[in-house]
Amino acid sequence: MSAPAAAGASTGAAAAAAARPRFVNHPGAKQAPAEALHFAPDEDKNPVLRGLPLVLASAIIARSKWLQSFFWHNLKLGQPKFTPGLDEHVWRLIPNVIPLSDGTPASQRILPFGPETILPQPSDLPGRFYSVADYHGLYSSGEATPLQVVEALLPLIRRDVSPPSKYAVAWLQTDVDAVLAAARASTERWAAKEPLGVLDGVPFGVKDDIDVEGFVSTMGMGVDPSETYFGTKCTTTAWPVRKMMEAGAIMMGKMNQHEIGLDTTGCNPTTGTPHNWYSKSHYPGGSSSGAASALSAGIVPIALGTDAGGSCRIPPAFCGVYGLKVTHNRLRTQNSSVCVVAPMASTVADLTIAYRTGSQPNPADPNQSLFATSLPPPPSSKKYIGICREWVAIADADVRAALDKVIAHLTSARMGYEVVDIQLPYLRQGQLAHTGICITEGADMARDRVDDPNNVLRPLSHPNRVTIAIGMHTPAVDYLKYGQIRQAIMAHLAWLFERYPGLLVVTPTTPSAGWPIIDGDTRYGVSDGNRTVRNMMYAWLANFTGCPAVSCPGGYVAPKHPAGKDEGVLPVGVMAMGEWGAEEQLLGFARDVEGYLNEAYEGGRRKPEEWCDVLGIVKGEERKE
Repeated sequence: MSAPAAAGASTGAAAAAAARPRFVNHPGAKQAPAEALHFAPDEDKNPVLRGLPLVLASAIIARSKWLQSFFWHNLKLGQPKFTPGLDEHVWRLIPNVIPLSDGTPASQRILPFGPETILPQPSDLPGRFYSVADYHGLYSSGEATPLQVVEALLPLIRRDVSPPSKYAVAWLQTDVDAVLAAARASTERWAAKEPLGVLDGVPFGVKDDIDVEGFVSTMGMGVDPSETYFGTKCTTTAWPVRKMMEAGAIMMGKMNQHEIGLDTTGCNPTTGTPHNWYSKSHYPGGSSSGAASALSAGIVPIALGTDAGGSCRIPPAFCGVYGLKVTHNRLRTQNSSVCVVAPMASTVADLTIAYRTGSQPNPADPNQSLFATSLPPPPSSKKYIGICREWVAIADADVRAALDKVIAHLTSARMGYEVVDIQLPYLRQGQLAHTGICITEGADMARDRVDDPNNVLRPLSHPNRVTIAIGMHTPAVDYLKYGQIRQAIMAHLAWLFERYPGLLVVTPTTPSAGWPIIDGDTRYGVSDGNRTVRNMMYAWLANFTGCPAVSCPGGYVAPKHPAGKDEGVLPVGVMAMGEWGAEEQLLGFARDVEGYLNEAYEGGRRKPEEWCDVLGIVKGEERKE
């Protein structure tokens, strides 16, 4: 149960607080002390490894426990335990705050797809991406069938055709027979005028680390036939994927990713690096690189990924699409204290459809099934944007300028948002703790994928051999101290959410727009902990605390590639983080930012030059690549 509204809140705020849902595992509202609110960014000085030096270093580090420990300390992962005042907080190992259902039957705990989700965008809208509504309209009119769409898409995503399409690098596995069978079944339903709903026949993709029956979740690794893991197909399908398929959506295949999800570039020397179609001299972001690349190219309108440190927000930010990191365990219970399954989409309408479909209660999941339906706030509610100015100030000047324009639009009289200055505690210590948790969990999971734990590094690329080797050295005391910092931050956030009901903490998604590709990196990979940590500067907080967050394209800036490869433009992501269970409020925020980009931003939304007109191909209006 949440605590009463904080002193100083308005009468309206107090009334809103009184109507708040009941929570399980709520941290309790407690303002952090003044000394915890001081943010002092610290420059990271980890060695950047690439090329043959990376190969050599990974071999040496893999064999030296002393070096592994040295680099763990060099990452400053031991600093959080020295934070004063942690003894006042309990260890919070999992941020599993659940807004409780009021007893509404599970079958009714999904919001209907209203006009805002099923109406196609205007045909003359600049930068218009195809949406679920476009596919639905095409099938409804009989102008095309799901089978025709699939037959157009398969040559674009299959790796086993010669030559493969330029879009195929975003995909890893496709069961052609299963895809065609699903398309034929959908086509028959449409012919009988008995579609399952708006998703029937709509293509989508699934990140390779999500279980789908009949597939091996290779997680972007090179397949090693000598390991049992790579010969073991999944026997179940993850709940949100299953609900999409039950709604008639066609799972086109498993999507490429940063190997085992442990970086933010998307650079994968083993399976290939998906393109950032806005600027191919820059990475697509990670770890859901294939998903964001395929969405921005127009190949599919929806993809499902995982997000442990921004993996479903950083790639969408780099690639100019949308991503929703949900409340911890909202779509399914994960064996992680930071990771969630999360939807990504090319439009907010499609993001909404994917979220509502995947968040239906799973009666077999004792955590996920408890969640109340996420509801948008009443129209009369105040709309607060919380800005932690010293934190946002770290972002690059062009990113800050883009964010300022979005905020100016949202705070206009027509939009009605109000900015409040906020402070957040332990930002530096919390990010270090989040980094420590990510690589520690990554090391534990890596052990589960090999027959001999002594050979845990063998299936991995050179950068991940370094990361996992370091992750195996987190002491138990440090891990517990990470949990105390988590509790302290969550309690302060709870205090803010009660002081300003409906508060959204708004930042850039990333402090820099894009990550340039350096010649040679795609051969061996790159280990740049400094930039990795910086990329997660804002994204980590939602994973660490279990809060939901949404990333939206909010503008474009010119590339500044160190080698002068300044092709195209770089999208700028704008992110809002809300209270536990506030997914629908965040989707409303995303619609407002989408309206800004489509209607108020100079030139409107842009599509990449090599955007693929899938429906044009189906209708014979566009040449197939």
